Amino acid sequence: MLKFEQKLRGNVALGVNPLGCKQDVLNQINYVKNNGTYEGPKKVLIIGASSSYGLATRISLAFGAGADTIGVSFEKGPKNERNLGTAGWYNNIAFRQAAEKEGLIAKNFVADAFSHETKQEVIDYIKQEFGGKVDLVVYSLASGVRKDPDTGETYHSAIKAIGEPVIGPHINMQTESFYTEKLEAASDEEIANTVKVMGGEDWQLWMEALKEADVLADGVLTTNYSYLGTELNHVYYGGGTLGRAKADCDEKAANIDALLADINGKAQMIVATAVTTKASSVIPFFPVYCIALYKVMSEQGTHETPIMHQERIYREMVYGDKPEFDKEGRLRPDNWEIDADTQAKTKELVLQLNETNFNSDLTAYDLFYKEFSNLSGFLVDNYVEEAITLDELKALEY
Repeated sequence: MLKFEQKLRGNVALGVNPLGCKQDVLNQINYVKNNGTYEGPKKVLIIGASSSYGLATRISLAFGAGADTIGVSFEKGPKNERNLGTAGWYNNIAFRQAAEKEGLIAKNFVADAFSHETKQEVIDYIKQEFGGKVDLVVYSLASGVRKDPDTGETYHSAIKAIGEPVIGPHINMQTESFYTEKLEAASDEEIANTVKVMGGEDWQLWMEALKEADVLADGVLTTNYSYLGTELNHVYYGGGTLGRAKADCDEKAANIDALLADINGKAQMIVATAVTTKASSVIPFFPVYCIALYKVMSEQGTHETPIMHQERIYREMVYGDKPEFDKEGRLRPDNWEIDADTQAKTKELVLQLNETNFNSDLTAYDLFYKEFSNLSGFLVDNYVEEAITLDELKALEY
């Protein structure tokens, strides 16, 4: 029987608990079900559907709005006892199993979302087995590498500042240490490559392909997630390479709006809040901001996990009657995070942190670590250990 052990390299998770991943998905489903149903889309394509925002979006739309869903993600299944695959692989399986029990379609494509071939496979499935049209397309892809589908060139993103290096506090969850890190300034090439990987180009390519294939319903909506942050993290986020990539998404949203005009469609940028993801955990300095922010927001009753945030976004804002937009037309569910009082208290707390108190009751370090662990199936609420073999894991169908 397999034993599952949490392993870290810095702030990167190496181990996975497949059964814990399943329970985490079930916990998210139960959260949505407890909120009741809401009117929303019925045929949904989610690009980047296996974890964090994409998975939470899929769960909310399926179990809250009763949507049939297609999920596209690049994950890996189990090979041997030392390599059990990725958490997203098991999230996809758990979601499909639960959705099908409710009579919902839950098709998983485990493939390179950047490729033309994957786009065509998804289009063929929509035409042949998914009713022919989708009324919502969610782009929630998080990748550090992208292969250009036309040239074959591979690009790598770089999480760096722009203009001048940045020095600030960081934490290492593997060693449970607090230290000062220097974030170098990005070169012009690194900026361009980050935009190429994490910007809106592939989102636009998806929408062009779907439109040309005539698989978009009249009035179709497509959403993409951004993050702007505040003065506490602007220098390394909004003002860095990540910010340039997000700005490119804003530009591509305008292009997509024009593309969809004749079918009354719309592209909607959603400025999300800070949450614990595999990506946010490795962004320099960001975990320090999170352990302070989470403490403040927990005390205020406004802290959200991805499923809580996506539920609010789609139930109340996108398909509800409580949308909040900025002057650029972006949806702003990050309103609780950027609240002036919240930010003032967060800043005050960040300035107090050092190597002796960052993981104390002064902060929400334990909460951040638990949420990070949940992403790989560890420290999951309601989890009960079960016996399972490698062959049984390999027999699971995604």
